[in-house]
Amino acid sequence: MAKIYFFLKSYFGFSKRESRGFVLVVPALIVLYLIPLGYDWLVRKKNEEKYLAYSIKIDSLVMAGWKPYQSNFQNQLIDFKSDTVKKANTYQKPKSPQLNKILFSDADSVVLQIVPGIGQTMAGRVVKYRENMGGLYSKDQLLEVYGMTPEVLEKVFEYFEFVPEIKNKILINQADVNDLAKHPYINYGSAKVIIAFREQHGPYQSADDLLKIKIFNKEWVDRLKPYLEF
Repeated sequence: MAKIYFFLKSYFGFSKRESRGFVLVVPALIVLYLIPLGYDWLVRKKNEEKYLAYSIKIDSLVMAGWKPYQSNFQNQLIDFKSDTVKKANTYQKPKSPQLNKILFSDADSVVLQIVPGIGQTMAGRVVKYRENMGGLYSKDQLLEVYGMTPEVLEKVFEYFEFVPEIKNKILINQADVNDLAKHPYINYGSAKVIIAFREQHGPYQSADDLLKIKIFNKEWVDRLKPYLEF
């Protein structure tokens, strides 16, 4: 103890009385520090023993056929989750409702505007072209409408059904120049030539007779042929 007192006096400047008090306090502090640690250790050890005993008991009950208790609410929750999973696996996205497809020949300038890319002006051009032609025998004829593109043409027939139909044909052996020139495929000059040839050589018997007129080629005659009536 004398050495401890000397150490405390030399390094800390404690008096003899202060050194005695310090020596008494330090062990008390150590004891106070160790008490909670010891208590925690005892509690943990007891809990481990209880858990081990409980586990052994549960294992023995399970082996004997015992099942843990579930409340009605728990059972309902399990059933609800099971039904939800089943419905999620069997659910199918409903199909989008489809519009009625009507004949393209029956579509007016208002209905045609349902097609993306066709506004009021383009719809008016399409209807006017169709009426002046007297009907269409090919979808591709719409490409002759000013401003029509292949992309928009494709969309038109996603909404409308196309059936080749020519309602108004040209009576080539009775029509005059003005009647012939009304058709988009015949300009006024061509109409005069057709009438003049008819007056000189008599009625046309077929569309191929037009090939006798040297200014007309086969491509133009084949294009016009579906609109001629003899």
